[in-house]
Amino acid sequence: MEDGNGYDSSMEMEGGNGYNGEPTESCLSGFVDNGSRDSLRYYLSRRTVLEMLKDRGYAVALSEINLSVQDFRAIYGQDPDVDRLRISISHQSDPSKRITDLLVNITKHVLKPKHQVLTDQEKEKLLKKYSIEEKQLPRMLKKDAIAQYYGLERGQVVKVTYSGEITESHVTYRCVW
Repeated sequence: MEDGNGYDSSMEMEGGNGYNGEPTESCLSGFVDNGSRDSLRYYLSRRTVLEMLKDRGYAVALSEINLSVQDFRAIYGQDPDVDRLRISISHQSDPSKRITDLLVNITKHVLKPKHQVLTDQEKEKLLKKYSIEEKQLPRMLKKDAIAQYYGLERGQVVKVTYSGEITESHVTYRCVW
């Protein structure tokens, strides 16, 4: 899957082999990106972390998220020092809340349905609308990748919107357990 910077992560597999047992170096991403593989991985990881922090309500500048891989390498080099990549960002609503190896942002995957975390008011409105209790909603484990990405706690409700050619748009709700 191409990330917009010419890198196709679907061509890469653990152990250094691409599809059909061919070495990863022979895949097309090697022709598009002349930089080091480590710098590209750090770039992708950093971008995903910044997107996740923004989704969790932290004050992250869009210029940081939209930094190109070339600009990243100009700042951090082809072999980035991990200590220079540390992130310190304040939460927008609570500045005392601070965050001091991710390659893919799962919320942007084409096969993943759209997830929206409901506020407490939206949750209460939903429960009242359908005359149900929290425990009657389908469940999502705290270990679920989406729950971990958003840092969800037990009792929070997520609106899940599926869209496809046959079903067009289908909405369901899940409660974190």
